[in-house]
Amino acid sequence: MNLVTIDHIQMEAPQIGGLETTIGNTPLLPLNRISRHLPPHIEVYAKAEWFNPGGSIKDRPAYSILNKAIADGLLTSNKRFLDSTSGNMGIAYATFGARLDIPITLTIPANASQERLSILHALGAELILTDPLEGSDGAIISARELAQSHPETYYYGNQYDNPANWKSHYYSTGPEILQQTNNQITHFVAGMGTSGTITGVGRYLKEYHPSVKIIACQPDSAFHGLEGLKHIATSIKPQIYQPDLVDRVIEIPTEEAYVMMRRLTIEEGLFVGISSGAAAAAVLKVAEEIEHGVIVTVFPDAGYKYLSEESLWE
Repeated sequence: MNLVTIDHIQMEAPQIGGLETTIGNTPLLPLNRISRHLPPHIEVYAKAEWFNPGGSIKDRPAYSILNKAIADGLLTSNKRFLDSTSGNMGIAYATFGARLDIPITLTIPANASQERLSILHALGAELILTDPLEGSDGAIISARELAQSHPETYYYGNQYDNPANWKSHYYSTGPEILQQTNNQITHFVAGMGTSGTITGVGRYLKEYHPSVKIIACQPDSAFHGLEGLKHIATSIKPQIYQPDLVDRVIEIPTEEAYVMMRRLTIEEGLFVGISSGAAAAAVLKVAEEIEHGVIVTVFPDAGYKYLSEESLWE
């Protein structure tokens, strides 16, 4: 298996004390058991993103956003770093912030899993809890208002609109996938939250293989239980999202994602999170419609941050 490094990102930003060497180059795992009913010429894989130091795919954009801000002289010693999060991005920010002695302030829905809140507290992040009924959009609005009212105090990372987000996937996740599949990938499937993954990987793959199908998955309604994912049509739309890159959008019901998450744990031995269940469900929908191909998705995180949500595992 050929691996690439994240050195491409370092061209735009300084290093962060060696921790950047542990970001990326995550394993590409075959999903043999949930795909055993498929024709023999269909291969299904997932990138195991919980191997990143902060435990999720969000380490890639968090690293990129923080370092770009430092390189541009925007994140100085007299400012706090501010952004909204549903959990994983905040953990990534807090992980690197602790390493760099950068104070981190995060707006986050009050109903984020207890594990995520505990991890963020342990890493020293300042948390501003927002109305759970407003979801991630409420956290975004709160961060925007705070940044506007106190520009002297905060540097606002703005992950939904910051190009450093998708560029992290263009320079790392995309090349890794292409090399790990020996250039044979035919379909890429990913969930949409900030849309950084689908945009960055999609741009990279389309440049090298215009025939590759880029498929996004999202919740099937505005009110859902898929933490980390957004129903784009009814949410604040990320400015980095490029719909022209996406060949298809698949909507996944919450319960279907939960069932698949449990299947991945029991059948594949992969203890993953909710958004991974949604991604796998979308992958199977694609795989069942084709006769041959190499389909790759990303599993953003492991299931450890969801253990307190007992209904997920029943």
